[in-house]
Amino acid sequence: MSETSAAFVRLHARLAPVPFVPEIRLHQADDAIGLWELTEGEYRSEQPPPFWAFAWAGGQALARYLLDHPEVVAGRRVLDLAAGSGLVAIAAVRAGAAEVRAVEVDPRAVSAIGLNAAANSAVVEATLGDILDGDPGAAEVVLAGDVFYSGEMANRVLRFLLRGARAGARVLVGDPDRAYLPRDRFHPLRAYDVPVPETLESVTVKRTTVWELKPPRAQPPRADRDRSTA
Repeated sequence: MSETSAAFVRLHARLAPVPFVPEIRLHQADDAIGLWELTEGEYRSEQPPPFWAFAWAGGQALARYLLDHPEVVAGRRVLDLAAGSGLVAIAAVRAGAAEVRAVEVDPRAVSAIGLNAAANSAVVEATLGDILDGDPGAAEVVLAGDVFYSGEMANRVLRFLLRGARAGARVLVGDPDRAYLPRDRFHPLRAYDVPVPETLESVTVKRTTVWELKPPRAQPPRADRDRSTA
């Protein structure tokens, strides 16, 4: 964990319970717009926005679902993709996961995950890097909260999740009806009304669904594919 990044997190975010998952405390920004504007100039030079400083609706719903249905992750190896604050990863630990890895592209997010995990007495492996062109490795459950917020991100994430499902992982996402969610690829498990910062979402509550990725479509045998294209 970078001491500089950790100091930034402590300075600009306050440790407080998550509105929809009060069992978990996170470093959260009181002034959403102020922090966003503070980091905006850095974002133009490849510093990501401070996604780690807020409990986004998709992550809150997914964390709530895991705590209420611990059998989903209990005893399993878990990957939290685009983990942000680490909320979903911490919930997975609380639900009894054997190992939890949280991946982020933002160094400050990695520091926030470390600080948040420690505040909740949770053991989370926080990893810095873009793994979307790879696969989930040994993960038996792949989790992603609020990742379908842009077309480019959605396409990359879906391909990654499909690779994980083909390798045998169970894949769950939390999504508050973002425009780029490929709904035909998922089936709903549970919907919640999740409190959110009005300054970010223009509303105080968002209807948010926990979805499970449908089994990938089976590929025909290679010989059949060759005949169909002959």
